[in-house]
Amino acid sequence: MNEKIRLLRERLRSLNLEGMIITNPINIKYLTNIENEGTLLITRKENIFLTYTMYLESVKSTLTINDEIIVMDFRDVSKDECENFFLFCENVGFEEGYVTYKQYHFLKQKYKVNNMAETDNLIEKLRAVKDKEEIANITKACEITDKCFEHLLTFIKVGVTEKKIANEIECFFKENGADGLAFDTVVAIGENSSQPHWKPSDRAVQMADPILIDMGCKYHGYCSDMTRTIFMGCILEEIKPIYDLVLKNLLNAEDEIREYSSIKTLSQMVETDLRLYKYDLIHALGHSIGLETHEIPYITSKNDTYLKKNMTVAIEPGIYIPGKFGIRIEDTILVEQNTKTILTKSPKKYTVI
Repeated sequence: MNEKIRLLRERLRSLNLEGMIITNPINIKYLTNIENEGTLLITRKENIFLTYTMYLESVKSTLTINDEIIVMDFRDVSKDECENFFLFCENVGFEEGYVTYKQYHFLKQKYKVNNMAETDNLIEKLRAVKDKEEIANITKACEITDKCFEHLLTFIKVGVTEKKIANEIECFFKENGADGLAFDTVVAIGENSSQPHWKPSDRAVQMADPILIDMGCKYHGYCSDMTRTIFMGCILEEIKPIYDLVLKNLLNAEDEIREYSSIKTLSQMVETDLRLYKYDLIHALGHSIGLETHEIPYITSKNDTYLKKNMTVAIEPGIYIPGKFGIRIEDTILVEQNTKTILTKSPKKYTVI
């Protein structure tokens, strides 16, 4: 049987759930590798994927015998069949973080479920710990991202705009084996770098500008995430101590990453150090990464859980001086039993072009 679905079934039983209705396409891809629109039903005895006629060929070509998934066309499934999928099932799980109120009632009525039960992000929690294939895909995405950064060091010159840099990043990814962008690229030059999620504009590079670049690609659906802040021509003296402080906290946090590291303690360590210098961490220290750029667990001082072996996380301390500049440095990291592996290997020391 499909190992991921087998594990999901075990977890459902532990919650006294007799099945689950899955509509989030990211969760469906995780469990089945199917990327086409449809609904996955985990019933008492069978796993059923309902889809549309136009996707049948693609879905069937994706699955193997070992997946043990029955593929059905929505048009060929009668109302009675829909109502029988969960016959004699009292409690059926659904994705409360994804399904809208309207969809909840539609699904409950369509499949005649007595009790649609919340699953507390069950699949998302399974996704947090990666298998060998997932780790290989994320590692490859990070390798492409590192190559892109190396390319940018020769591409970026005085006069090049944020939009042109962002476009070059996307083109490089697609031309070097990636599926495409993992998220909208952040390219923030000079004063724009003080806004963490700045959208690329026509601002052009000038001498002595800091250039904050937050980029990531997808490889076989899995994401990378890396931020570097580089400098055109020189680094202004007022920026150096802030860059050093951000880098110090990134390296200190990375040194603490391993299986069973406390997420809360990790975040508090960085927040406390920044406050000593009168700065605040205005966003989370980091997040998990996989099929989506931002996954659970989130690396914040409000999260009282622990890192697990084979989680992949992005750590991204930053300091932002409104109207002047911002510094952020970020790595994607694989959590291991007694250590970690930094998957994004681009230089983190001062980089002047």
